[in-house]
Amino acid sequence: MKNHDLPSYLSKDNLGPWEIFLEQIDRVIPYLGNLAYWAESLKRPKRILIVDVPIHLDDGSVAHFEGYRVHHNTSRGPGKGGVRFHQDVNLSEVMALSAWMTIKNAAVGLPYGGAKGGIRVDPRTLSSGELERLTRRYTTEIGLLIGPDKDIPAPDVNTNPQVMAWMMDTYSMNMGRTSTGVVTGKPVALGGSLGRSDATGRGVFVTASEAMQRRGLRLEGARVAVQGFGNVGSTAARIFSDHGAKVVAIQDITGTIYAENGIDPRAALKATEHGGKLGATPGVSEIGSADFWSVPCDVLIPAALERQITSENAGKIQAKIVVEGANGPTTPAADDILADQGTLVVPDVLANAGGVTVSYFEWVQDFSSYYWTEDEINARLDRLMREAFTALWEVSERHGVTLRTAAYIVACTRVLEARALRGLYP
Repeated sequence: MKNHDLPSYLSKDNLGPWEIFLEQIDRVIPYLGNLAYWAESLKRPKRILIVDVPIHLDDGSVAHFEGYRVHHNTSRGPGKGGVRFHQDVNLSEVMALSAWMTIKNAAVGLPYGGAKGGIRVDPRTLSSGELERLTRRYTTEIGLLIGPDKDIPAPDVNTNPQVMAWMMDTYSMNMGRTSTGVVTGKPVALGGSLGRSDATGRGVFVTASEAMQRRGLRLEGARVAVQGFGNVGSTAARIFSDHGAKVVAIQDITGTIYAENGIDPRAALKATEHGGKLGATPGVSEIGSADFWSVPCDVLIPAALERQITSENAGKIQAKIVVEGANGPTTPAADDILADQGTLVVPDVLANAGGVTVSYFEWVQDFSSYYWTEDEINARLDRLMREAFTALWEVSERHGVTLRTAAYIVACTRVLEARALRGLYP
Protein backbone atom coordinates (compact mmCIF):
# COMPACT_ATOMS: atom_id res chain seq x y z
CA MET A 1 0.00 0.00 0.00
CA LYS A 2 1.45 3.34 -1.04
CA ASN A 3 1.07 6.40 1.16
CA HIS A 4 -1.49 7.95 -1.19
CA ASP A 5 -3.60 4.79 -0.83
CA LEU A 6 -3.87 5.11 2.96
CA PRO A 7 -7.33 5.25 4.52
CA SER A 8 -8.47 8.78 5.36
CA TYR A 9 -8.10 8.21 9.11
CA LEU A 10 -4.37 7.49 8.81
CA SER A 11 -1.50 9.90 8.25
CA LYS A 12 2.11 9.05 7.42
CA ASP A 13 3.06 9.27 11.10
CA ASN A 14 -0.14 7.72 12.44
CA LEU A 15 -0.04 4.48 10.51
CA GLY A 16 -1.70 1.41 11.93
CA PRO A 17 0.65 -1.52 12.59
CA TRP A 18 -0.34 -3.31 9.39
CA GLU A 19 0.17 -0.15 7.31
CA ILE A 20 3.63 0.24 8.86
CA PHE A 21 4.51 -3.27 7.71
CA LEU A 22 3.19 -2.61 4.20
CA GLU A 23 5.37 0.50 3.92
CA GLN A 24 8.38 -1.48 5.10
CA ILE A 25 7.72 -4.02 2.33
CA ASP A 26 7.35 -1.27 -0.29
CA ARG A 27 10.75 0.11 0.74
CA VAL A 28 12.51 -3.22 0.15
CA ILE A 29 10.91 -4.24 -3.17
CA PRO A 30 13.54 -2.39 -5.28
CA TYR A 31 16.22 -4.68 -3.82
CA LEU A 32 14.46 -7.99 -4.55
CA GLY A 33 15.21 -8.34 -8.27
CA ASN A 34 13.13 -11.03 -9.98
CA LEU A 35 11.68 -12.10 -6.63
CA ALA A 36 9.65 -8.88 -6.59
CA TYR A 37 7.25 -10.86 -8.80
CA TRP A 38 6.11 -12.65 -5.62
CA ALA A 39 6.18 -9.63 -3.28
CA GLU A 40 2.39 -9.26 -3.23
CA SER A 41 2.20 -12.50 -1.24
CA LEU A 42 3.92 -10.69 1.65
CA LYS A 43 1.14 -8.09 1.71
CA ARG A 44 -1.61 -10.64 2.27
CA PRO A 45 -1.86 -12.87 5.36
CA LYS A 46 -2.29 -16.54 4.50
CA ARG A 47 -5.21 -16.97 6.88
CA ILE A 48 -6.99 -15.05 9.63
CA LEU A 49 -9.12 -16.58 12.37
CA ILE A 50 -11.30 -14.37 14.59
CA VAL A 51 -12.98 -16.21 17.44
CA ASP A 52 -15.49 -15.50 20.18
CA VAL A 53 -14.13 -16.57 23.57
CA PRO A 54 -16.98 -16.89 26.10
CA ILE A 55 -16.19 -17.83 29.71
CA HIS A 56 -18.00 -18.09 33.03
CA LEU A 57 -16.82 -15.37 35.40
CA ASP A 58 -16.46 -16.03 39.11
CA ASP A 59 -19.75 -14.22 39.81
CA GLY A 60 -21.64 -16.70 37.61
CA SER A 61 -22.12 -14.38 34.62
CA VAL A 62 -20.84 -15.04 31.12
CA ALA A 63 -18.36 -12.69 29.46
CA HIS A 64 -17.34 -12.67 25.80
CA PHE A 65 -13.89 -11.72 24.51
CA GLU A 66 -12.59 -11.42 20.96
CA GLY A 67 -9.59 -13.53 20.05
CA TYR A 68 -7.34 -13.78 16.98
CA ARG A 69 -4.84 -16.10 15.37
CA VAL A 70 -3.18 -15.02 12.13
CA HIS A 71 -0.87 -16.97 9.83
CA HIS A 72 1.02 -14.48 7.72
CA ASN A 73 3.28 -16.77 5.71
CA THR A 74 4.27 -20.43 6.04
CA SER A 75 6.47 -20.85 2.94
CA ARG A 76 9.54 -21.69 5.06
CA GLY A 77 7.90 -23.78 7.77
CA PRO A 78 5.14 -23.87 10.40
CA GLY A 79 3.80 -20.64 11.82
CA LYS A 80 5.57 -19.31 14.91
CA GLY A 81 4.59 -16.38 17.08
CA GLY A 82 3.32 -15.32 20.47
CA VAL A 83 -0.07 -14.81 22.08
CA ARG A 84 -0.76 -11.54 23.87
CA PHE A 85 -3.55 -10.65 26.31
CA HIS A 86 -4.10 -6.89 26.17
CA GLN A 87 -7.05 -4.52 26.13
CA ASP A 88 -5.85 -2.84 22.92
CA VAL A 89 -5.35 -5.98 20.83
CA ASN A 90 -6.91 -5.58 17.38
CA LEU A 91 -6.71 -7.25 13.99
CA SER A 92 -4.32 -4.72 12.42
CA GLU A 93 -1.89 -5.26 15.29
CA VAL A 94 -2.04 -9.06 15.15
CA MET A 95 -1.67 -9.06 11.36
CA ALA A 96 1.42 -6.87 11.61
CA LEU A 97 2.92 -8.88 14.45
CA SER A 98 2.47 -12.09 12.45
CA ALA A 99 4.15 -10.45 9.45
CA TRP A 100 7.06 -9.20 11.56
CA MET A 101 7.45 -12.80 12.79
CA THR A 102 7.79 -13.93 9.17
CA ILE A 103 10.58 -11.39 8.66
CA LYS A 104 12.21 -12.09 12.02
CA ASN A 105 12.34 -15.86 11.60
CA ALA A 106 13.75 -15.55 8.09
CA ALA A 107 16.25 -12.84 9.03
CA VAL A 108 17.92 -15.07 11.62
CA GLY A 109 17.51 -18.24 9.55
CA LEU A 110 14.94 -20.13 11.62
CA PRO A 111 12.80 -22.70 9.74
CA TYR A 112 9.51 -21.03 10.59
CA GLY A 113 6.86 -18.87 9.03
CA GLY A 114 5.12 -16.02 10.82
CA ALA A 115 2.06 -16.23 13.07
CA LYS A 116 0.60 -14.30 15.99
CA GLY A 117 -2.42 -14.37 18.27
CA GLY A 118 -4.13 -12.42 20.98
CA ILE A 119 -7.23 -11.72 23.00
CA ARG A 120 -8.64 -8.25 23.59
CA VAL A 121 -8.75 -8.33 27.40
CA ASP A 122 -7.15 -6.60 30.35
CA PRO A 123 -5.89 -9.65 32.26
CA ARG A 124 -5.52 -7.56 35.43
CA THR A 125 -9.32 -7.58 35.72
CA LEU A 126 -9.52 -11.39 35.80
CA SER A 127 -8.91 -13.82 38.64
CA SER A 128 -6.50 -16.69 38.14
CA GLY A 129 -9.41 -19.06 37.56
CA GLU A 130 -10.99 -16.73 34.99
CA LEU A 131 -7.64 -16.34 33.22
CA GLU A 132 -7.25 -20.12 33.04
CA ARG A 133 -10.75 -20.56 31.61
CA LEU A 134 -10.11 -17.80 29.09
CA THR A 135 -6.84 -19.43 27.99
CA ARG A 136 -8.32 -22.89 27.68
CA ARG A 137 -11.37 -21.71 25.72
CA TYR A 138 -9.19 -19.63 23.38
CA THR A 139 -6.87 -22.60 22.82
CA THR A 140 -9.83 -24.78 21.90
CA GLU A 141 -11.21 -22.15 19.52
CA ILE A 142 -7.92 -21.83 17.62
CA GLY A 143 -7.16 -25.54 17.89
CA LEU A 144 -7.80 -26.14 14.21
CA LEU A 145 -4.82 -23.91 13.34
CA ILE A 146 -2.18 -24.84 15.92
CA GLY A 147 -0.01 -27.93 16.26
CA PRO A 148 3.68 -28.90 16.63
CA ASP A 149 4.14 -28.99 12.85
CA LYS A 150 1.48 -26.37 11.96
CA ASP A 151 1.69 -23.34 14.27
CA ILE A 152 3.50 -23.09 17.60
CA PRO A 153 2.35 -20.27 19.94
CA ALA A 154 4.59 -18.72 22.61
CA PRO A 155 4.33 -16.06 25.36
CA ASP A 156 4.01 -12.39 24.50
CA VAL A 157 2.60 -9.34 26.29
CA ASN A 158 0.83 -10.38 29.52
CA THR A 159 1.26 -14.12 28.90
CA ASN A 160 3.80 -16.35 30.61
CA PRO A 161 4.91 -19.97 31.18
CA GLN A 162 1.74 -20.72 33.17
CA VAL A 163 -0.45 -19.60 30.28
CA MET A 164 1.61 -21.77 27.94
CA ALA A 165 1.16 -24.73 30.31
CA TRP A 166 -2.62 -24.28 30.14
CA MET A 167 -2.47 -24.05 26.34
CA MET A 168 -0.33 -27.16 26.06
CA ASP A 169 -2.56 -29.13 28.42
CA THR A 170 -5.76 -28.05 26.65
CA TYR A 171 -4.42 -28.98 23.22
CA SER A 172 -3.11 -32.29 24.58
CA MET A 173 -6.46 -33.17 26.18
CA ASN A 174 -8.28 -32.39 22.93
CA MET A 175 -5.81 -34.53 20.95
CA GLY A 176 -5.85 -37.40 23.43
CA ARG A 177 -2.06 -37.40 23.87
CA THR A 178 0.56 -35.20 25.49
CA SER A 179 2.00 -32.80 22.93
CA THR A 180 4.73 -30.71 24.55
CA GLY A 181 5.85 -29.22 21.22
CA VAL A 182 2.58 -27.38 20.50
CA VAL A 183 3.80 -24.29 22.40
CA THR A 184 7.14 -22.91 23.54
CA GLY A 185 7.96 -20.80 26.57
CA LYS A 186 6.56 -23.54 28.82
CA PRO A 187 7.72 -24.25 32.38
CA VAL A 188 10.90 -26.35 32.37
CA ALA A 189 9.01 -29.13 34.18
CA LEU A 190 6.73 -29.48 31.14
CA GLY A 191 9.40 -29.53 28.45
CA GLY A 192 10.38 -25.89 28.50
CA SER A 193 13.93 -24.79 27.83
CA LEU A 194 16.46 -23.42 30.24
CA GLY A 195 17.41 -19.85 29.33
CA ARG A 196 14.05 -19.05 27.72
CA SER A 197 12.95 -16.41 30.24
CA ASP A 198 16.04 -14.27 29.61
CA ALA A 199 16.35 -15.04 25.90
CA THR A 200 14.74 -11.95 24.35
CA GLY A 201 16.49 -9.51 26.68
CA ARG A 202 19.75 -11.37 26.21
CA GLY A 203 19.37 -11.10 22.43
CA VAL A 204 18.82 -7.35 22.80
CA PHE A 205 22.08 -7.11 24.75
CA VAL A 206 24.03 -9.24 22.26
CA THR A 207 22.92 -7.25 19.20
CA ALA A 208 23.44 -3.95 21.06
CA SER A 209 26.99 -4.93 21.99
CA GLU A 210 27.71 -5.85 18.35
CA ALA A 211 26.38 -2.47 17.22
CA MET A 212 28.40 -0.66 19.89
CA GLN A 213 31.58 -2.40 18.77
CA ARG A 214 31.03 -1.24 15.19
CA ARG A 215 30.32 2.31 16.34
CA GLY A 216 33.43 2.37 18.55
CA LEU A 217 31.52 2.53 21.85
CA ARG A 218 32.79 0.86 25.01
CA LEU A 219 30.37 -1.27 27.00
CA GLU A 220 32.02 -0.32 30.29
CA GLY A 221 30.38 2.90 31.47
CA ALA A 222 27.98 3.16 28.53
CA ARG A 223 24.73 4.98 29.36
CA VAL A 224 21.57 2.98 28.66
CA ALA A 225 17.90 4.06 28.74
CA VAL A 226 15.12 1.46 28.75
CA GLN A 227 11.45 2.02 27.93
CA GLY A 228 9.26 -0.83 29.14
CA PHE A 229 10.32 -2.80 32.19
CA GLY A 230 8.66 -6.14 31.64
CA ASN A 231 10.54 -9.32 30.89
CA VAL A 232 12.49 -7.92 27.92
CA GLY A 233 13.39 -4.50 29.29
CA SER A 234 14.28 -5.64 32.79
CA THR A 235 16.43 -8.52 31.53
CA ALA A 236 18.30 -6.32 29.06
CA ALA A 237 18.86 -3.69 31.77
CA ARG A 238 20.18 -6.29 34.20
CA ILE A 239 22.61 -7.81 31.68
CA PHE A 240 23.87 -4.37 30.61
CA SER A 241 24.42 -3.45 34.25
CA ASP A 242 26.22 -6.74 34.94
CA HIS A 243 28.63 -5.88 32.10
CA GLY A 244 29.52 -2.47 33.52
CA ALA A 245 27.07 -0.23 31.67
CA LYS A 246 25.02 2.41 33.53
CA VAL A 247 21.23 2.24 33.20
CA VAL A 248 20.45 5.94 33.55
CA ALA A 249 16.70 5.99 32.77
CA ILE A 250 13.79 3.54 32.93
CA GLN A 251 10.18 4.12 31.93
CA ASP A 252 7.09 1.95 32.39
CA ILE A 253 3.37 2.53 32.89
CA THR A 254 3.97 3.61 36.50
CA GLY A 255 6.39 6.43 35.66
CA THR A 256 9.85 7.46 34.49
CA ILE A 257 12.97 7.47 36.63
CA TYR A 258 16.47 8.89 36.06
CA ALA A 259 19.82 8.67 37.80
CA GLU A 260 22.95 10.09 36.21
CA ASN A 261 25.19 7.65 38.06
CA GLY A 262 23.07 4.63 37.18
CA ILE A 263 20.02 2.73 38.41
CA ASP A 264 20.23 -0.73 39.94
CA PRO A 265 17.87 -2.77 37.68
CA ARG A 266 17.31 -5.37 40.39
CA ALA A 267 16.21 -2.67 42.84
CA ALA A 268 13.92 -1.18 40.20
CA LEU A 269 12.36 -4.58 39.53
CA LYS A 270 11.82 -5.11 43.26
CA ALA A 271 10.16 -1.69 43.51
CA THR A 272 7.60 -2.66 40.87
CA GLU A 273 6.65 -5.98 42.49
CA HIS A 274 3.13 -6.46 43.86
CA GLY A 275 1.75 -3.38 42.11
CA GLY A 276 4.60 -1.10 43.16
CA LYS A 277 5.95 1.82 41.14
CA LEU A 278 9.32 2.59 39.60
CA GLY A 279 9.45 5.82 41.60
CA ALA A 280 10.02 3.78 44.76
CA THR A 281 13.46 2.70 43.50
CA PRO A 282 16.18 4.02 45.86
CA GLY A 283 18.42 6.85 44.66
CA VAL A 284 16.44 7.96 41.60
CA SER A 285 14.61 11.09 40.45
CA GLU A 286 11.25 11.01 38.72
CA ILE A 287 10.98 12.89 35.42
CA GLY A 288 8.16 13.54 32.97
CA SER A 289 7.30 10.78 30.51
CA ALA A 290 8.05 12.99 27.49
CA ASP A 291 11.47 13.85 28.95
CA PHE A 292 12.53 10.21 28.72
CA TRP A 293 13.25 10.54 24.99
CA SER A 294 15.73 13.38 25.43
CA VAL A 295 17.80 11.71 28.17
CA PRO A 296 21.50 11.78 27.17
CA CYS A 297 22.53 8.16 26.56
CA ASP A 298 24.52 5.89 24.29
CA VAL A 299 21.92 3.15 23.86
CA LEU A 300 18.13 3.53 23.91
CA ILE A 301 16.03 0.38 24.20
CA PRO A 302 12.30 0.76 23.43
CA ALA A 303 10.91 -2.47 24.91
CA ALA A 304 7.24 -1.62 25.39
CA LEU A 305 4.66 -1.56 22.58
CA GLU A 306 4.32 -0.42 18.96
CA ARG A 307 4.62 3.17 17.67
CA GLN A 308 6.49 4.68 20.62
CA ILE A 309 9.08 6.57 18.54
CA THR A 310 7.33 8.94 16.14
CA SER A 311 8.18 12.08 14.18
CA GLU A 312 7.23 14.08 17.29
CA ASN A 313 9.92 12.63 19.57
CA ALA A 314 12.51 11.08 17.21
CA GLY A 315 14.36 14.39 16.85
CA LYS A 316 14.74 14.63 20.64
CA ILE A 317 16.57 11.32 20.91
CA GLN A 318 20.24 11.78 21.80
CA ALA A 319 21.16 8.09 21.82
CA LYS A 320 23.80 6.97 19.37
CA ILE A 321 22.10 3.56 18.98
CA VAL A 322 18.44 2.53 19.27
CA VAL A 323 17.91 -1.19 19.88
CA GLU A 324 14.30 -2.25 19.41
CA GLY A 325 13.32 -4.66 22.16
CA ALA A 326 9.62 -4.25 21.31
CA ASN A 327 7.90 -5.12 18.05
CA GLY A 328 7.32 -2.14 15.74
CA PRO A 329 8.24 0.64 18.20
CA THR A 330 9.40 3.05 15.47
CA THR A 331 7.19 4.54 12.75
CA PRO A 332 8.60 4.84 9.21
CA ALA A 333 8.60 8.63 9.52
CA ALA A 334 10.63 8.40 12.74
CA ASP A 335 12.95 5.88 11.08
CA ASP A 336 13.82 8.48 8.45
CA ILE A 337 14.51 11.14 11.09
CA LEU A 338 16.80 8.83 13.06
CA ALA A 339 18.68 7.86 9.89
CA ASP A 340 19.12 11.50 8.91
CA GLN A 341 20.59 12.41 12.31
CA GLY A 342 22.99 9.46 12.21
CA THR A 343 21.31 7.33 14.86
CA LEU A 344 21.92 3.63 14.26
CA VAL A 345 18.73 1.57 14.67
CA VAL A 346 19.03 -2.16 15.36
CA PRO A 347 15.58 -3.28 14.15
CA ASP A 348 13.12 -5.37 16.10
CA VAL A 349 13.25 -8.25 13.62
CA LEU A 350 16.87 -8.78 14.67
CA ALA A 351 17.20 -7.22 18.14
CA ASN A 352 14.37 -9.11 19.84
CA ALA A 353 14.80 -12.39 17.95
CA GLY A 354 16.46 -14.03 20.95
CA GLY A 355 13.11 -15.20 22.28
CA VAL A 356 12.01 -17.01 19.14
CA THR A 357 15.52 -18.40 18.71
CA VAL A 358 15.42 -20.12 22.09
CA SER A 359 11.82 -21.11 21.35
CA TYR A 360 13.24 -22.91 18.34
CA PHE A 361 15.77 -24.61 20.59
CA GLU A 362 12.92 -25.63 22.92
CA TRP A 363 10.88 -27.03 20.01
CA VAL A 364 13.87 -29.09 18.81
CA GLN A 365 14.47 -30.38 22.35
CA ASP A 366 10.81 -31.39 22.69
CA PHE A 367 10.95 -33.43 19.49
CA SER A 368 14.14 -35.19 20.54
CA SER A 369 13.31 -35.44 24.26
CA TYR A 370 16.91 -34.43 24.92
CA TYR A 371 17.56 -31.20 26.81
CA TRP A 372 20.57 -28.87 26.81
CA THR A 373 22.16 -27.03 29.71
CA GLU A 374 21.61 -23.30 30.17
CA ASP A 375 25.23 -22.62 29.24
CA GLU A 376 24.73 -24.55 25.99
CA ILE A 377 21.54 -22.60 25.27
CA ASN A 378 23.20 -19.23 25.89
CA ALA A 379 26.25 -20.13 23.80
CA ARG A 380 24.09 -21.23 20.86
CA LEU A 381 21.95 -18.11 21.17
CA ASP A 382 24.92 -15.75 21.33
CA ARG A 383 26.56 -17.35 18.30
CA LEU A 384 23.41 -17.31 16.16
CA MET A 385 22.56 -13.70 17.05
CA ARG A 386 26.10 -12.45 16.36
CA GLU A 387 26.23 -14.31 13.06
CA ALA A 388 22.86 -12.85 12.04
CA PHE A 389 24.00 -9.34 13.00
CA THR A 390 27.19 -9.68 10.99
CA ALA A 391 25.29 -10.91 7.92
CA LEU A 392 22.83 -8.00 8.07
CA TRP A 393 25.62 -5.49 8.70
CA GLU A 394 27.41 -6.67 5.56
CA VAL A 395 24.22 -6.30 3.48
CA SER A 396 23.68 -2.84 4.97
CA GLU A 397 27.21 -1.79 4.02
CA ARG A 398 27.00 -3.32 0.55
CA HIS A 399 23.75 -1.59 -0.40
CA GLY A 400 24.20 1.58 1.66
CA VAL A 401 20.92 1.04 3.51
CA THR A 402 19.77 0.96 7.13
CA LEU A 403 19.96 -2.23 9.16
CA ARG A 404 16.16 -2.49 8.97
CA THR A 405 16.19 -2.43 5.19
CA ALA A 406 19.08 -4.90 5.21
CA ALA A 407 17.07 -7.24 7.45
CA TYR A 408 14.11 -7.02 5.09
CA ILE A 409 16.32 -7.65 2.05
CA VAL A 410 17.69 -10.83 3.62
CA ALA A 411 14.37 -12.03 5.05
CA CYS A 412 12.19 -11.26 2.05
CA THR A 413 14.71 -12.88 -0.28
CA ARG A 414 14.62 -16.07 1.79
CA VAL A 415 10.83 -16.14 2.06
CA LEU A 416 10.20 -15.35 -1.60
CA GLU A 417 12.79 -17.84 -2.80
CA ALA A 418 10.85 -20.50 -0.89
CA ARG A 419 7.58 -19.18 -2.35
CA ALA A 420 8.98 -19.29 -5.91
CA LEU A 421 10.46 -22.79 -5.51
CA ARG A 422 7.22 -24.18 -4.07
CA GLY A 423 5.12 -22.65 -6.81
CA LEU A 424 1.33 -22.41 -6.66
CA TYR A 425 -1.04 -25.28 -6.00
CA PRO A 426 -3.17 -26.20 -7.84
